[in-house]
Amino acid sequence: MHLLKRSFLALWLLIGLAPAAPGRVSLVSEQDLTPHRANRQAALIMTRVMEKYHYKKVELDDAFSEKIFKRYLDTLDPNRSFFTAKDIERFQKYRHQFDDALHEARLEGAFEIFRTYRHRVAERVDHALRLLKRGFDFTRDESYRFDREDAPWPADEAALDELWRKRVKNDVLSLKLAGKPMDKIRKTLSQRYEGIKRRTFQLNANDVFQLFANAYAMSLEPHTGYMSPRSSENFDIGMRLSLEGIGAVLKTDNEYTVVQRTVPGGPAALNGELKRGDRIVGVAQGRDGKMVDIVGWRLQDVVQRIRGPKDSIVRLEVLPKGAIGDAKTKEITLVRNKVKLEDQAAKSKVIEDIGGLHGLRIGVIEIPTFYRDFATEARGDPDFRSTTRDVRKLLKKLRGQKVDGIVIDLRGNGGGALSEAVELTGLFIPEGPVVQVRDSSGDVNIERDPDPKQVYSGPLAVLVDRNSASASEIFASAIQDYKRGLILGEPTFGKGTVQTLIDLDRFVPNRVGGLGRLRLTMAQFFRVNGGSTQYRGVVPDVPFPTVIEGDYGERSYDNALPWAHIKPAHIKTAGLGSASQLLDDHYQRISHDPGFAYLIESEKELAKARKRKSLSLLESKRRKEWKEREERQLANRNRFRKAVGLPPISLAQSLEEADADDSDEKESDAVRAIEIDEAARILADFIKSCEPPVMTAMRKKDW
Repeated sequence: MHLLKRSFLALWLLIGLAPAAPGRVSLVSEQDLTPHRANRQAALIMTRVMEKYHYKKVELDDAFSEKIFKRYLDTLDPNRSFFTAKDIERFQKYRHQFDDALHEARLEGAFEIFRTYRHRVAERVDHALRLLKRGFDFTRDESYRFDREDAPWPADEAALDELWRKRVKNDVLSLKLAGKPMDKIRKTLSQRYEGIKRRTFQLNANDVFQLFANAYAMSLEPHTGYMSPRSSENFDIGMRLSLEGIGAVLKTDNEYTVVQRTVPGGPAALNGELKRGDRIVGVAQGRDGKMVDIVGWRLQDVVQRIRGPKDSIVRLEVLPKGAIGDAKTKEITLVRNKVKLEDQAAKSKVIEDIGGLHGLRIGVIEIPTFYRDFATEARGDPDFRSTTRDVRKLLKKLRGQKVDGIVIDLRGNGGGALSEAVELTGLFIPEGPVVQVRDSSGDVNIERDPDPKQVYSGPLAVLVDRNSASASEIFASAIQDYKRGLILGEPTFGKGTVQTLIDLDRFVPNRVGGLGRLRLTMAQFFRVNGGSTQYRGVVPDVPFPTVIEGDYGERSYDNALPWAHIKPAHIKTAGLGSASQLLDDHYQRISHDPGFAYLIESEKELAKARKRKSLSLLESKRRKEWKEREERQLANRNRFRKAVGLPPISLAQSLEEADADDSDEKESDAVRAIEIDEAARILADFIKSCEPPVMTAMRKKDW
């Protein structure tokens, strides 16, 4: 089972993977916004398949209809900026009807709600354009609530007018504080607002059905979803083009396009400037193309702008992670390319000559993803690449370098091939089960180590973070359950479910390509100790205090499948000792470590930004807040730079890309090394704490 193909986090397949953006899309008339026969067929088939095969058994009744109703409204108007409370009251007749509507393929209610939404978008955009022609008083002390996810629906049109007055005023002020002239501000915002209306009016019946179908699917849990025929075609194009693009996973958050992660080996990851949490606000083609503002765009339309043929250039205007809307943006130039297997491959290095290692040498194996070259393997080539094969070679290399212990670095590893997670675990245990998989029928299948030869049985640690997911969690949990090594870092993502793609056309004889596909959660992973990796993830034996808020990964979804437990598998553990003394030494050490101080302060600043829901519209106050925020972040950064022997930088240097020099790259390397160096120290502490005869026996066995 290849998790990378089956996980719909693979939106990165669509980013740049397909040909250049399609031609002009015509506007859809209101008369054409009625459910088609294919939509009705898809609704019937999807409902029956979900009820029969989805891992989570939920009855489609009035209570569930209410969940679909709420999620559909939140999908259309997540920031509660278009519908009024009167609209929501008028829609109440559908609150308990969507279950019957899906069973009977009566989709008129969903389409009526969407048509109202279209009207409201047109009204709001026209109002915003009128506001742009006026001036604003930025000496007036008032605030704008930009995060309205939990706010009440505006009472009426007058309340919406006031909301949009503040929104437009905030947009103008943000661009003004970012140094844009007024004529350019008006032009940029006019295009932004007109784009919202244009893209809404380009949505056709299939698009509307997809929105509604996903409101149903995602009311079950976050990894189930529906792809319309057009979305399915884009997915296939991406798969055929062998991952050509920028290599980034994107999502929509309010009206921003946010980077979830970059793909190891892709142009974005190799460039290093695009970071998780960055918001893409503009896209331009080539070195000289016009930068197009994409705030408020649908994710699919952003994807079409970013993607393009191999070796072509795309420029991204980016608002850095945690920055408020008035912060300075930066421009990143990327050359679209294939995500190369070589660049995703496991790599090794040796850490020595740093404080706290007790004179030991610690080997590090970094694994960006769990890869396997299935195509080459299928052709019968015995030399196909895989994670396990590459790590086996690296273990031999580290043996020659006479290391005393090994850290497996899985930070940012979002998963990959299940077979590789199982086989890789087998290099470190003598034999036995690695993971249990329970399907929707309740049947449990146990995946076992296929090779009884244990390649390495010496001191071992596994470093994980909040972005270590799926196959990474399977490997880390098995190492932990066997007491084979120490798990270090942050609690992992918590994705312990398995998805498959179902072509709905196969349920209708002689039909090809008209109904779309269903991404269905059909199984769940369980550790050999019986607990699931779902929701909780893997909790480290030695946690790093770099997570200020726990609201990430599966735990950030309001309807994620809960943690569960089944019968443990029988295993023989390695008998790893207690980590209590290691914890004491770790916390004592990092309490004086400038690197961890930098990471923790940076995370606190981001947590503060995430909690904020409103902004001042008083220009003087906003400027003061911006300056104080930038100065705090710069002071934290300069304290760290001083600690690692780099010169301090000024506020102007931190804002201007033109002033960047090689010290920025050295700084990035130093930040990356903070956690891995501490992992090496913890493993060295463990080795030192073990009885000498035990360690001698372990080393003789392996080296």
